[in-house]
Amino acid sequence: MRFISSTIILLMLTMSVFAQNRSDKRAIDSINNPEGRTLKYGYANAGSNKAGDTIIRTHSQAPGFKFGLTLSRIDFGLATLVDNGSFRLSPQNQFLRYRSWKTTNAGFDVLQFGYRFNSAIRLYMSAGFDWTLIRLRDNITLAEHAPVLSYTQDNIDFSKNRLSSTYLRVPLAFEYRTHDDSDGTPFRIVFGPEGGLLISASQKQVSKQNGTQKFTSDYNFQKFRYGPFVRIGYGLIGVYAKYYMNDMFVNSPDQKGLKNLSLGIMLGF
Repeated sequence: MRFISSTIILLMLTMSVFAQNRSDKRAIDSINNPEGRTLKYGYANAGSNKAGDTIIRTHSQAPGFKFGLTLSRIDFGLATLVDNGSFRLSPQNQFLRYRSWKTTNAGFDVLQFGYRFNSAIRLYMSAGFDWTLIRLRDNITLAEHAPVLSYTQDNIDFSKNRLSSTYLRVPLAFEYRTHDDSDGTPFRIVFGPEGGLLISASQKQVSKQNGTQKFTSDYNFQKFRYGPFVRIGYGLIGVYAKYYMNDMFVNSPDQKGLKNLSLGIMLGF
């Protein structure tokens, strides 16, 4: 998948830049600290204080609003279907059997607006895109624009049979940022609710008989989904978890109680 490949490349490039910035920072500290005294970091008024053989470099971030474009919270992980509290699909949902390690979630934010209370705490709302890619096991084709989620069993052996959904995601996040450690890097925890608006859905199939085919429909995916999320990380790298509390599909009684859980790694806070 081109999007996932591009995301991985972007992660590697950003991590490389981040590592270089940290290396440059250590070099500057070395130049500014020729006597080899200990460097410590923490929150206080901007500036530097000397105490014996220790140089204490402190910084703060002023309270206030901030709005702008961003490329952050780049997610890549695994998506899991939760069927009425169970990770096993019920008999009526067996046609949605999927390959766990090839069923993925990806996304990123492009816009954010927030208020910083102090150097440790901020509240913000952002907007971005979120993809869920379900790699189906069975050789089925979902009905397009059907009143309820339905399918036909095909006499074709698909080498790939993927059901995808794309959402505009809008999280409201509370972030707590700890004091920087000796390397000048903070630990963060972010949590809150997230809403999502369905943009598109599709089914992509690959077979020897028909080659590559792609069908577009809403496939009864939930038009608006919502649920809690949490992000925990050190520096720019972290992990995330998201659970959508309403059903994945609408107007489909057999799929009542079928929900989406995603877990993975992320880059950028």
